[in-house]
Amino acid sequence: MAQQHLDPTDPATARPSPPDPGRAGGPATGDALAGYLRAQATEFLRALRLHRETGSGQNGTEESVDAARALRHSARRISGSLHTFRPLLDSDWSEEMRPELAWLSGTLALEHACAARLERLLLALHRLSGSAAFPAQSAASAVGGRVTGAGRGIPAPAGARGPGTGPAATPTATAERGNLTVGAAKAGALLERQLTLARTRAHSTALQALGSSRFHAVADKVAVLASEVPLTPAAATADLRPLAAAAGERLTDAVTALPLVTAGHPYNAEALIHGLSPDPSPHPQDGPWHQVRLLLRLHRYAGEVLHGDGAPTDVRLLAAGQALNLHRDASEAAAAAASAARTPRIAPATAYALGVLHADQRHEVEAARFAFQQSWQKQAVGTPDALHQPARRRR
Repeated sequence: MAQQHLDPTDPATARPSPPDPGRAGGPATGDALAGYLRAQATEFLRALRLHRETGSGQNGTEESVDAARALRHSARRISGSLHTFRPLLDSDWSEEMRPELAWLSGTLALEHACAARLERLLLALHRLSGSAAFPAQSAASAVGGRVTGAGRGIPAPAGARGPGTGPAATPTATAERGNLTVGAAKAGALLERQLTLARTRAHSTALQALGSSRFHAVADKVAVLASEVPLTPAAATADLRPLAAAAGERLTDAVTALPLVTAGHPYNAEALIHGLSPDPSPHPQDGPWHQVRLLLRLHRYAGEVLHGDGAPTDVRLLAAGQALNLHRDASEAAAAAASAARTPRIAPATAYALGVLHADQRHEVEAARFAFQQSWQKQAVGTPDALHQPARRRR
């Protein structure tokens, strides 16, 4: 069990990290990677201890929610670093650890994702309907996670607002608003039932995962990692910068493949048409954007390994990451609205409200792509690596 190991979060038993040449001005070597992995492993164990101390039942405290979030963050950083710098780590150990950490972070993220998705959809439904607070809206204040109101922080594309919200609503738009108002309450109640059930199941799954032998095996390995990093013999003198630059190049190549010319327009009618398809499979245009989001995260983690707490803040990449997070949130919310609309025997007014909600979230997807395009093509200042050079290959 993980408790059998010395607790690196205890100052009496923690080993001091060796000096980090990469953070002292010289080239970052395996020592910098080892120090980063030890620090993230220590954060993992600290979060695990806090999660156990604060309780993890159905009525978990805010501290337990924060502890679960910290567990996800440290697991992602360890897994991402194992991926980027795998030539410098024991291959068998690394290949065994990465999928387990990915399983853990993904499992722990499900409950938060369901809560945030419900809140986003209820807020958007209320905004679109323009009605007084309907019964299901009260769930928005009860669900966990940050406020993720549709369209926060990104420009709204043309037509992204609900029917009848323009400066001069026509009689037809007024009638559509009336239809939407009629179905909004039932649509909100349906979304609340479905996503609350999904959240409850995700919570139970997370509790089962944290009590499983599979998780205990992961925790044991992370506890060992907090004091002993299995580097290859060549890692002691190897420069980490080429591997970090390769992560940046993979990100650049993935962005180059995106339809940034189309994303440069605030309204993408073709994407909306595809988004309204009855096909329940994931939206065909979303996958490459989700992949770019993951690669951007790996690039950011590589920068943390190289520079530690002294890593310069790149406002350009920060804005790009926020746009991609909003893209993910809106696309998943649209899929949830579409799934609810496929519920058998729902009233026409309910289906209409869910259809408008789905279209609204697909508009938010396009707005997020537009925001990413705008932020990505801004040239960064004072950043030396290849990723931050002028976009000569980008569309």
